[in-house]
Amino acid sequence: MNHNGTDAPATPTRATETVDAVIVGAGHHGLVAAATLADAGWDVLVLEERDVVGGAVDSVDEDGWVMDAFSSCHPLAHASPVLRGLELENHGLQWARADTQLAHLSRPRETSVPGILRTTEQTAALLAEEDPADGRAWTRLVDRYEEIKEPLLRALLTRWPPVADAGRLLALVGLRNLPDFLRFALLPTTRMGEELFRGRGGREILAGNAMHADAPPTSPVSGIYGWLMSMLAQDVGFPSPVGGTRELARALARRATSAGARIDVGVLATRIVVRDGRARGVETADGRRIAVRRAVLADTSAPALYEQLLDEDDVPAGLRARLRHFVWDLPTVKLNYRLSAPMPWTAQQARGAGVVHIGRDVPGIVRWSAELESGVVPESPFALIGQMTSIDPSRSPAGTESMWLYTHLPRGLTDDGAARRLTEHVETMLDAYAPQWRDLVVGRWVQTPAGLQDSDRNLGEGAVGGGTQQLLQQAIWRPVPGLGGPYTHVRGLYLGSAAIHPGGGVHGAAGHLAARAALLDSGAGRLANAGRVAANRAIYRNPTPPWVGRG
Repeated sequence: MNHNGTDAPATPTRATETVDAVIVGAGHHGLVAAATLADAGWDVLVLEERDVVGGAVDSVDEDGWVMDAFSSCHPLAHASPVLRGLELENHGLQWARADTQLAHLSRPRETSVPGILRTTEQTAALLAEEDPADGRAWTRLVDRYEEIKEPLLRALLTRWPPVADAGRLLALVGLRNLPDFLRFALLPTTRMGEELFRGRGGREILAGNAMHADAPPTSPVSGIYGWLMSMLAQDVGFPSPVGGTRELARALARRATSAGARIDVGVLATRIVVRDGRARGVETADGRRIAVRRAVLADTSAPALYEQLLDEDDVPAGLRARLRHFVWDLPTVKLNYRLSAPMPWTAQQARGAGVVHIGRDVPGIVRWSAELESGVVPESPFALIGQMTSIDPSRSPAGTESMWLYTHLPRGLTDDGAARRLTEHVETMLDAYAPQWRDLVVGRWVQTPAGLQDSDRNLGEGAVGGGTQQLLQQAIWRPVPGLGGPYTHVRGLYLGSAAIHPGGGVHGAAGHLAARAALLDSGAGRLANAGRVAANRAIYRNPTPPWVGRG
């Protein structure tokens, strides 16, 4: 079948233009890839369906308030060696962060709660109020993170597979400590918290930060998510670009175009042309036919690439079989508020905090996760809140607050009725933690799972992470079992989005990895890349692979 789902063969067409590489999608990963390839002297064209760059890194203005439409606080972006290497500050990017990075509210009407403050010493002192041992434990955690953070972040974000940086990391950990380190990395966040902290404060910080991903708190690797986000919050905070998260995308676009890349917005790519097993070009809805000399990079979801952009005959049956079991992360409901004054939290640490976790203690987070996994709309949700004017005063008029909140629905339950019920539950919960907050609401904008997907088709079912970040869909299993990373079964075609390692988050790694793979394919790494393509083809050849359900 061709890409229109008919049995007629695709009609050969003559290219209207030729470039070295086409990047489908101007999300932040696509823009990173554009800058990287253009730096290498490639003639690069980026095609973006929307009228603005950034994908899920965007903002809107309303009556003097700046509201981030999707992602908002970016500790990974600030710490990312990929984004740091692009020197975006030279292209207008400025970062802002609050003095208090995080507060965790788990009991209504509390006046003092656990949190991450400006310095390690301040956070340790706060945790020590509950138990002196917990303050010492926090300091030890930060010290260990500082020892390994450079090779750890490079291993996570700059190479696939990360052989050299992983080796440096393991050398720092030490051979005799390696079994303990690997066990630590696999711990559920519930168990990690119990082993590290005596009191509830440290445990709640870890568990709340783990919920930035969608791994259940009792599942393996959820603990390492919580640990990493906690350490990043202490290290770089929960920063956001001055003027709105869109400013990160705009700086990336300026960086890419200054290197020579061209970005065309309002252009829908409809087909990636494959001939003789190699990506040859891209066709668009307005009739353009763009040939490529070297590569096509897709900053799209995995389903968009394999089910929409490629002809059915160009996707092996074994890949289609595995893709039927692709799992989106949890559907998101995001509430955006314009407030006439900051939230009247009863907890002092929440006043002026950049990020607030609210609604559940650790056992409550376990129950909330179980409700989501069992298909129940939680009556007592757990939610993440960003107080954006507290981070960046330019986000709203003086004395006011631009605030968002997001929480989740169960997978498969994405209708507007469920989103309305969850919104009611969330706002009732806020009543208990910030009495009279409703009197401050100037405006409210609700983003449902369907609305998120309509705004960005890569956010399938309202999922914002490019697919679940549970262990079953990480590393060589992301987005489906194979060799992992940006490599596909087609020569010259690379997937460079949150659909690949290391997954969701604003860090630029996926775009960097895809661009690096394309550069290697045109140079010294050509034979190795050809081997990876051949291996993927072999893996996906069997239309009924063993150990794969029929779907």
